[in-house]
Amino acid sequence: MVALALFLVYAFFTVRRHELLLTSGYDLGIFEQGVRGYAEGRGPIVELKGPGFNLLGDHFSPALALLAPFYWLWPSAKVLLLAQSALVAVAAVPISRWALRTLGPAAALVTGLGYGASWGIASALGFDFHEITFAVPLIAFSVTALGERRWVAAFAWAAPLVLVKEDLGVTVAAVGAYILWRGDRRIGAAAIVFGVGASLLELLVLLPAMSPGGSFAYWDNLSGGSGGRNLLTLPLDLVTPGEKVRTVLLLLAPTMLLAARSPLMIVALPTLGWRLLSNNPAYWGTNYHYSAVLMPIVFAGLVDVLVKAGARPRVLPRWATRAALPVSAVVTVALLPGFAFSQLFTPDLWRTPARVEAARSVLAAVPDDARVAASNRLVPQLTNRCEVIVFGWPQNWSSAEWIVVDEDQPMGWPLPPEREREQVAAAKRGGYQVVRSDHGITLLRRAPGDPPAPAEAAPPGGAPVGSGASAATG
Repeated sequence: MVALALFLVYAFFTVRRHELLLTSGYDLGIFEQGVRGYAEGRGPIVELKGPGFNLLGDHFSPALALLAPFYWLWPSAKVLLLAQSALVAVAAVPISRWALRTLGPAAALVTGLGYGASWGIASALGFDFHEITFAVPLIAFSVTALGERRWVAAFAWAAPLVLVKEDLGVTVAAVGAYILWRGDRRIGAAAIVFGVGASLLELLVLLPAMSPGGSFAYWDNLSGGSGGRNLLTLPLDLVTPGEKVRTVLLLLAPTMLLAARSPLMIVALPTLGWRLLSNNPAYWGTNYHYSAVLMPIVFAGLVDVLVKAGARPRVLPRWATRAALPVSAVVTVALLPGFAFSQLFTPDLWRTPARVEAARSVLAAVPDDARVAASNRLVPQLTNRCEVIVFGWPQNWSSAEWIVVDEDQPMGWPLPPEREREQVAAAKRGGYQVVRSDHGITLLRRAPGDPPAPAEAAPPGGAPVGSGASAATG
């Protein structure tokens, strides 16, 4: 029942945000183009990332192909959002059932809802769709099996993580390390070899083979460039108050820091490690989708500690055992206003502004299969039926017959508002004519038969990782 309730809330929240134009091309549009490519038998070719760009050369996530049958039935970005809602909700099942069997109904409710309403899940669902959604339930079932000493099941649940993202093979190895330490050495060693081997194969062979650049594109995120962080600066970062420390404390706060006492937290170390070692500040904080895979580990860790405290009272002081669940519930509720789920309690999510209705009407004038350059927020409204690129990034908009932009409320990415207005003006000077404009949503079309207009170059520099600008942010 907890998982069903979470799914209904997640589904409403994510679909409603999409209907209100709060999703974006980077990243929902990217993943929809990838799934659409699978569904149409073309492979995950993503024009939003560049001409003929293979998404498997960005991140190794063949698990996305599992959504293709659903996309055949309903070609819509909402399919991805509903699938994500279901996968994330299912992760509550093993955690709450473990708590129910060992600690009782109250613990099952607190841990299930605590996980489901946690800030890591809220941040992920509040920022489009990402491949790691497949990892969340797999990790939840795996760490629960570890806690119950079911070694084969723990490895079996973890093994498919290597098809979700290239770094998750190291998480499989962490599961193996736990099994090696606490249980069956052969299974543990097999999991370590399998996980590390899979990640090395993907990073050093498969990704470079499919990447336009011939190598994994995100090695630089682990280098210590100007202002960056690396192995030498990490110890100072962890003893100096800052964003990394805040993230770790917030991660453990809903468990009254008790999860840190559970050896299950070993499984969280690979994800925490690459994030804290990165020189990309977007990875250090609590925004976006990076913490979603950590939340089931944290709440499984809480159950683990409380189960051990019940069997061996000396593990925890009695007051800590009694206070853990009430404090967890209070902290979870207290953190809600600071993260994306707070939108559920605001009137803006429940009403449809006139500009949104106007946008739907304008977008309906774009014919199917047209090539369109669209504002980032408008991209995922078209990716199910058009060939779409983002207006201003990374390709030249002049390759598109149609342009649709939000002139009244520009997002500020990939172009600053003034720069975007200059580009729209350049398009008009180059022969694009206004077809419709309503509430600032402007649709332009190049006259049929006219050659592509010379457009100004896209802004220099890379996409601002973590700002909704890259599906490859980790």
